[in-house]
Amino acid sequence: MKRVVITGMGVISPVGNSLPAFWDSLKGGVCGVGPITKFDTADFKVKVAAEVKDFNAADFGMDVPTQRRMDLFTQYAMAAAKQAVEDSGILGAVDPERFGVYVGSGIGGMNTFIEQNNRLNQRGPTRVSALFIPMMIANMAAGSIAIKYDAQGPCLPTVTACATSTHAAGEAYRAIAHGYADAIIAGGAEATINPLAVAGFTTCMALSLETDPLKASLPFDARRAGFVMGEGSGILVLEEYEHAKARGAKIYAEVAGYGNTCDAHHVTAPRPDGSGGARAMKQALEQANYTAGKDSLYINAHGTGTKLNDSSETTAIKLALGEEDAKRARISSTKSMTGHMLGAAGAVELIASALALQNGVIPPTIGLEQPDPDCDLNYTPLAAQEAHADVAVSLSLGFGGHNGAVALRRAED
Repeated sequence: MKRVVITGMGVISPVGNSLPAFWDSLKGGVCGVGPITKFDTADFKVKVAAEVKDFNAADFGMDVPTQRRMDLFTQYAMAAAKQAVEDSGILGAVDPERFGVYVGSGIGGMNTFIEQNNRLNQRGPTRVSALFIPMMIANMAAGSIAIKYDAQGPCLPTVTACATSTHAAGEAYRAIAHGYADAIIAGGAEATINPLAVAGFTTCMALSLETDPLKASLPFDARRAGFVMGEGSGILVLEEYEHAKARGAKIYAEVAGYGNTCDAHHVTAPRPDGSGGARAMKQALEQANYTAGKDSLYINAHGTGTKLNDSSETTAIKLALGEEDAKRARISSTKSMTGHMLGAAGAVELIASALALQNGVIPPTIGLEQPDPDCDLNYTPLAAQEAHADVAVSLSLGFGGHNGAVALRRAED
């Protein structure tokens, strides 16, 4: 097994469209939730979302013709990938045939789907765009990134709902660790703040109906009543350690473990005993050689703010670590600030985990003023805390019972 490290990161998010802006927002407990501006919510129960703000694709090298050929989720992915690739300095330093892309999306080009369906209904079949299919399909972010950076190696977009980009990063880690690539651009992207998606998630009773943005996304709080829709993209460059070291690349953290399990229980609800998530976390931590009582641990929880998720995730953490070690762990849900970015969430939270290790700061769970007695661990309420963790694990739990966990170790000097 080869060692794998993170050498570049990029983010488009509701709390910042660059790595420094994103991290400053997390440290400062900035809430990215606000009134929905992308469509008229007069007939909708849900009034708030965590929208990406001030995004201009041209700022990331995409001219107008290019933008017209890409759904918004692909634009977000391309923007985050540009940041990550430039941050890593990987271009020109890796064999194209050893350079891969593992970038997924939970839903893909839903905005394009809606637009073209409206064309079909209003103007007839001949008015549907020839670009409809390549803009809509969920693998196109990965394909577009590979074309842009001449990445001719393994290209494997994942689609596992809210666990999508955690699995993308985890599978990229495995591919590099087993020698199939020297570097892989990994992550996810999502752009689904539109009437159809919001209506669908509302009718399956997943979204918060709170109209106050500061009270809408409340992971682990007794008042929580659903998640807040988010959007954006998180992209990381994962690289084989010796390859990175030989070219003098900076290293944010080492990717040291990955767990992938399924609840096999229900299409939306997590397994109540938390066993599936616990096994994924345990697999990742065992591979990372995590030692209870010796290594200090930070957990970036899935923490959606739904009743079932947060209680079952608390159970999963205790099951994976044991009661005593679970109470020692520092935990937070950055979804309290970013909302739930669906297929992009895992990669964005892995970026937050790497920055937490690098900077010795645990981002907070904002809004956590009334802790649920069933969620009785240290969820870093309200404000960031200084703490030097040795290991971080990011946990994602997706519809369909998909569980993913990626463990990081703090980069050694």
